[in-house]
Amino acid sequence: MTESTSQKPERRRGRIFPERTLSPEELAKRKVEREAFHQRCRAIFERVRPELIDRHYGWYIAVEPDSGDYFIDEDNMQAHRKALQKYPNADHCVFCLNEDGATGRI
Repeated sequence: MTESTSQKPERRRGRIFPERTLSPEELAKRKVEREAFHQRCRAIFERVRPELIDRHYGWYIAVEPDSGDYFIDEDNMQAHRKALQKYPNADHCVFCLNEDGATGRI
């Protein structure tokens, strides 16, 4: 004998805030802006890296591209805080003073 089970059809789950969904065009625009910002930061990093890498190898550098300022420290969070202290409303990038600028491990 087989029992028939009545299951309610599952309700389709959606986004928590559907009104905050971004269009593909907006996502593409933001990606291009992020990449352009990173390239501006990277250019400053590449310019100052040769003079800093000998004395501060393995330290971290926070670059604020609009002013061209950079902040170095042994700790990445301290470099980040120094940048935020001087430029609280500006974005910045953090790189490691090494051959490729990577800050993490694979």
